[in-house]
Amino acid sequence: MSDPSTATSPDVLRAHAEQQYAAELAALDVADDRPRPPSWRLSPWAVSLYVLGGQLPDGTAIEPKYIGSRRLVEIAIATLATDRALLLLGVPGTAKTWLGEHLAAAISGSSTLVVQGTAGTAEEALRYGWNYARLLADGPSRAAMVPSPVMRAMETGALVRVEELTRIPADVQDALISILSEKSLSVPELDEQVQAKPGFNVIATANNRDKGVNELSSALRRRVNTVVLPLPDTLEEEVEIVRGRVSAIGASLSLPPDLESLSEVQRVVQVFRELRSGVTTDRRTTVKSPTATLSTAEAISVLTNGVALAAHFGDGTVRAADVAAGLLGAVVKDPVQDRIVWQEYLETVVRDRREWNDLYRACRELG
Repeated sequence: MSDPSTATSPDVLRAHAEQQYAAELAALDVADDRPRPPSWRLSPWAVSLYVLGGQLPDGTAIEPKYIGSRRLVEIAIATLATDRALLLLGVPGTAKTWLGEHLAAAISGSSTLVVQGTAGTAEEALRYGWNYARLLADGPSRAAMVPSPVMRAMETGALVRVEELTRIPADVQDALISILSEKSLSVPELDEQVQAKPGFNVIATANNRDKGVNELSSALRRRVNTVVLPLPDTLEEEVEIVRGRVSAIGASLSLPPDLESLSEVQRVVQVFRELRSGVTTDRRTTVKSPTATLSTAEAISVLTNGVALAAHFGDGTVRAADVAAGLLGAVVKDPVQDRIVWQEYLETVVRDRREWNDLYRACRELG
């Protein structure tokens, strides 16, 4: 596998996907002899290889960007080759944004056309706005217009990402309906229409676990193909995902530990999976689940923090004491209800595992 740290620019904390994996994308472009949809930089087959990982005929290794169902990834890629938009749906931490970024990088060569959905997102973020100084001075004109990322994607035949679509107010979401159905955007102030070039499409992400969610209208749902991204199926799969991401993040932050043999990764992931599912791995003990999501992304955060503690305040080896505080912070979101759940899990599960005595003591010391 390629080393992510060698592909990341030292001048930025986190490079865009198309920058970080530029060498892989270039190698795929050379080796790709399959048909490419209009404006696509790679064929659907090559996009799938870039996302899921593999090896090219010349021996070039392609690092997996997403570990999960191959069929789901293929469905997502095929959707983007049609006239329907793609909606990546799932609970927080299932790599929706991560997958969307890499799909845009491989298909359009750029992942930077993004609308970040919030409760305050205005219609201008999906359509266009105005430079009011020029508007007042010269009146409506192309020069006074501020195109949205969606409009720029339409004009260039590229993919645009709309993050957290269900956080955008419903009346603003509806601005996408005519864009997705007619592939055009009217500008009545200029008596013009912007028509999408081949290659234009939308990758949206959404989850229904956060507060402030606005359900999609039936009209908008009919114009998207929904792909539900699940949590990792097995402990081993989730450990592999967490280890890879923490290693990449640690390299970008110049944190030294080698996580290939780090036992704490498996323990943190196992704790999260048991609390999520409400039963221990051996299926013998039922446990209560906290209000927190305890996603794969949160496990990555807990271990990254543990790596930082070990690197800066320890000997570089991550131990139970380095991850205990992160575990407590991830699990106990409700100071009353979740604390009871956590204490019961410590006393009924963690304490009885002799090989986990160090983790039990570290968590108890934190109260």
